[in-house]
Amino acid sequence: MRTEQIRVLGLVPARGGSKGVARKNLRLLAGKPLLQYTAEAARQAKRLGRVLLSTDDPEIAEVGRRCGLWAPFLRPPRLAADDTPMFPVVVHALDWLEENGERFDAVCLLQPTSPLRRAADIDGCIDRLVDTGADCVVTVRPVPERFNPHWAYFLDDEGFLRLALGEREPIARRQELPRAYHRDGSVYVSRVSVIRQQGSLYGSRVLPYHADAPVSVNLDHEADWRRAEELLAATDLTGRRS
Repeated sequence: MRTEQIRVLGLVPARGGSKGVARKNLRLLAGKPLLQYTAEAARQAKRLGRVLLSTDDPEIAEVGRRCGLWAPFLRPPRLAADDTPMFPVVVHALDWLEENGERFDAVCLLQPTSPLRRAADIDGCIDRLVDTGADCVVTVRPVPERFNPHWAYFLDDEGFLRLALGEREPIARRQELPRAYHRDGSVYVSRVSVIRQQGSLYGSRVLPYHADAPVSVNLDHEADWRRAEELLAATDLTGRRS
């Protein structure tokens, strides 16, 4: 096991525009602004050196500050469009920090659309990055067997079904399916050296972290919001049922 010491930036990207759920970063979820859930988890985490809010919206910046986030700048509008990738947003934050004398070894991306993450998962991902020397660690959850990529099909140009992974025939027995995982979107930890040198948030050596949070939701649409309200009413973030 490595004993590497690294300084980790917690980065919370929260732009003002949103198509699926209007003004979702400020909308109340079970009585609290959505942004507050991520702020609370980040502040409770032990491994983050700073927690920075990157937003283009003055109102979000003010709410973020009230939640304990550091919001020293407003992101330029060109980095807050509907189709803006996350990579240039991360690079913009790193550039601003370095221009102002702040340097970090890794970035922990915490998107407000995953309000049910726990501080323990943030620290766990950082510990795994340090212990293994990986380029990136992401939280994952199992893919249900019926959605395993070995059983998934695409339609070809002639309208025929083709197995997504290119096999001639699907794996016949459920017991023979390899385990498959999907990113749950709650925590991404990436080395700054990989971001700078490889132009990637992931690099070539990506490891999973199996999130301990009992439930997960990613808020993209109104249906996701309703589900989050139901989950918060039924389960607290330690896993106890109410």
